[in-house]
Amino acid sequence: MPKFVDRWIFGPTLGEGAYAEVKLLLHKSTGKAVAVKIIDLETKKVASRAVRKESSIHSVLFNPNIIRCFGRRSELNVEYIFLEYASGGELFDRIEPDVGMPAWQAQKYFRQLISGVEYLHNKGIVHRDLKPENLLLDENDNLKISDFGLATIYRYQGKERCLDKKCGTMPYVAPEVLFGHYRAEPTDVWSCGVILVALLAGELPWDQSSEDCGEYRAWKNGKYMSLTPWKKLDTSSLSLIKNVLLHSPSSRYTIKDIKQHRWFIKTFQTVGSIEGHICHDEADSRQMLEDENLTRFCLSQPELPRIENNASEINLEKQPGFSFSQPAHIEDLLVCTHVYSTQETQQNTYQRLVRRMTRFFVTTALEATVERLINCLDNENYTYRINDCRTITINGDSRKRVLVYKANLVEMDGKILVDFRLSKGCGLEFKRRFMKIKAALDDIVLKDPVTWPIAVATKCIP
Repeated sequence: MPKFVDRWIFGPTLGEGAYAEVKLLLHKSTGKAVAVKIIDLETKKVASRAVRKESSIHSVLFNPNIIRCFGRRSELNVEYIFLEYASGGELFDRIEPDVGMPAWQAQKYFRQLISGVEYLHNKGIVHRDLKPENLLLDENDNLKISDFGLATIYRYQGKERCLDKKCGTMPYVAPEVLFGHYRAEPTDVWSCGVILVALLAGELPWDQSSEDCGEYRAWKNGKYMSLTPWKKLDTSSLSLIKNVLLHSPSSRYTIKDIKQHRWFIKTFQTVGSIEGHICHDEADSRQMLEDENLTRFCLSQPELPRIENNASEINLEKQPGFSFSQPAHIEDLLVCTHVYSTQETQQNTYQRLVRRMTRFFVTTALEATVERLINCLDNENYTYRINDCRTITINGDSRKRVLVYKANLVEMDGKILVDFRLSKGCGLEFKRRFMKIKAALDDIVLKDPVTWPIAVATKCIP
């Protein structure tokens, strides 16, 4: 076990990747939270240099639309990168598959994305893997760019270099990257354009931006208007996207061009406002209330005070009371273990949930829930396995890429929560499949979780 666990507690896994997993880390005394990226160099020896590079780049970034990096720590064959915890969850979770989201909301997130990318480029850094899965939301619903594993410096002391590494996630990769010689900035701009399509239409336009892909070939040749997702977009947003997703990087919009486009700067007509969020209509307002209520359970534990600290480096040994720049409220966590023995007789505050929409409570008991879920997976011909602690790992393919997600069965105050989390692959496809599974279990899904009294410690089902 790492040395710092005498003051800190490992919480649940927040995300997984090819070389690492991200877990929640909680301070025992203060309840402050941080995300820790854990890389096992024993099994991923090639990752050592990449980890040092990622940490070096990320630790110098200070921007409200970029996840903070508090530092790195090495212990034996394990590397730990300590990151700001974004309690709002992942951006892809806010996108309704095949629908998207209201234009005002897409504009808000897109503006924040462009602001973060502009900051990176001003620092001479390119991200190279921008996608909804790498965009997180804080407790105030502000977008944060994360995961700098593929980032690199392309400009130093005013001198810019061309890049040649083929990297990124295929549906979001600019066409010139596939040829292995490209300028940095236009490739990030391209990825932003694909993200905007996903926000507005709830789907990706192509598997990859090459002539081998029919959808991309139709786009490039101007024969796309009868196809999705393009026919879902209005004239103004389509005008912006057409200039961002130009095949030639020299003709492609720059960030300056994007910020001057009429769709980017327009003020959308509003009908109502919910807690500071602008809504288009009554349906939007009602949905926002329902989403917000999912995270506002009636708790007996009071909210902890918030403490701000702008320290740039985390020192887990010398600063046991360290407070992070975006401290999570302890009530916002879904933790699958008891805290520590001295608190087992007390009601702890690990009760409210991270704001994710890929979960639901059921009216059935554990065994019946497992049986129904397995029957659903069998009917859809999904490949899956059941782990010891009631976690079902589901495997599949999406857009020619591997898709892996997990269903965790958690007991809360005698009721069963079925909590889904993406492990690998496309977030939109993951949510599409989640919604299909939820619809198949509709008769056992509890419809009104807001009124439940949550009065006991959250724990995994043994």
